[in-house]
Amino acid sequence: MTEFSFFRRISRRTIGCIACSLALTLLAPLAPAQTRATGTPNMADYIIAVVNQELVTNAELQTRLARIREDAARNRQQLPPPAELRKQVLEALIDERVQVTNAREVGPKIDEAELDRAVNNVALQNQLTMAQLRSRLQQQGLPYSTFRNNVKDQLLVERVREREVNQRIRISDAEIDALIEQRRAAAGTAVQLNIAQILVTVPDGANAEVLAQRQARAEAALARVKAGEDFATVAREISEDGNKAQGGVIGLRPADRLPDVFVDTVKTLRPGEVSPTLLRSGAGFHVLKLLARQEGAAFSVTQTHARHILLRVSPQLSAEAASRRLAEFKRQILAGTKSFDQLAKENSEDGSAAAGGDLGWTSPGAFVPEFEEAMNNLPVNGISDPLVSRFGVHIIQVMERREVKLDAKQQREQARNVLREQKFDAAYLDWVRDLRGRAYIEMREAPL
Repeated sequence: MTEFSFFRRISRRTIGCIACSLALTLLAPLAPAQTRATGTPNMADYIIAVVNQELVTNAELQTRLARIREDAARNRQQLPPPAELRKQVLEALIDERVQVTNAREVGPKIDEAELDRAVNNVALQNQLTMAQLRSRLQQQGLPYSTFRNNVKDQLLVERVREREVNQRIRISDAEIDALIEQRRAAAGTAVQLNIAQILVTVPDGANAEVLAQRQARAEAALARVKAGEDFATVAREISEDGNKAQGGVIGLRPADRLPDVFVDTVKTLRPGEVSPTLLRSGAGFHVLKLLARQEGAAFSVTQTHARHILLRVSPQLSAEAASRRLAEFKRQILAGTKSFDQLAKENSEDGSAAAGGDLGWTSPGAFVPEFEEAMNNLPVNGISDPLVSRFGVHIIQVMERREVKLDAKQQREQARNVLREQKFDAAYLDWVRDLRGRAYIEMREAPL
């Protein structure tokens, strides 16, 4: 599985919904070196939980809580009561430890070149040289080797989570069929019809004689059309509606904006056919011809060709710092001093970096919702402001758009993608529960 395919599919964490920083943190900071299972806890701190060989400390918990409260205050979000918030954050930290230890055991190999690139990006995103990054880490009491291992753990967790969760998702042919039928039915109301009519009006309160005369006039018009006369010519001569000058053409309209009796009359007709019988309505007698039918958009999609630059948020890089860096990238692109392609190749932390951030042509549902919404709001050639997704912070440029009719195979694949996204969060939670069930977790009381 490529790094880019991972970018397209990953679940939010439950606690991540509380504050932006948690939703974006792919892996919380590992306990400081002095609190690792192989060392002695700092006397000012204490251990809250042991998860396999990893420790969760009070200092780490308080740091996470403080960050959540700061983000909530800045974004005017309401948090749970303090005790409940503390419980949720502690559970999230334990989940992270469980995932880290599992990823180390079963995760794929992360090559040194990829790890070097990720570490270098952390320095760039914080506007630091590598020497300055090492100095900053030293000031924080975090050895560079520990920091580098933390970055490696982040990459491992992402890939294992993607692989394991997707293996748990089961999508049956029956589910795909049901979704396709559901979308087809929903699109039925969006069908557009172009109808032409010949209208012979009937005055209000008309007696039987007048009614018969009006009907006979309409029947004569229908007979002429059936005999092969041009519908538009007969309409201009006979019709008594406002569209007679246009040959009775009403124009392409959504079916739900046409009279139900019109829609019902032409629903079995093919384009170019005339209804074999008159339609009687409150206005009079109608001869109807279906000129065109455009099906709803259930199986027609707008595809987008876009590119992006992704900076991953981490304990060492806040969303704010990543946003500032990307805003500077955008300024350079608009000023013409740097190209999008160049900046993506040099900085993006995604598998598309080598291609200048090019994501290719994609259909709706290919990306996570927060990314796709921002992309869809851009005009062609437009560049987004920095935007936050569950993977980090991006800038996006839309290069092209096109309308595409999906064939049967593409319809099924699109339906499968929708169902996979719908099921991902539940599968992720099941996976974490299973990991926790197999993990050694020891909760410890606070020291007296």
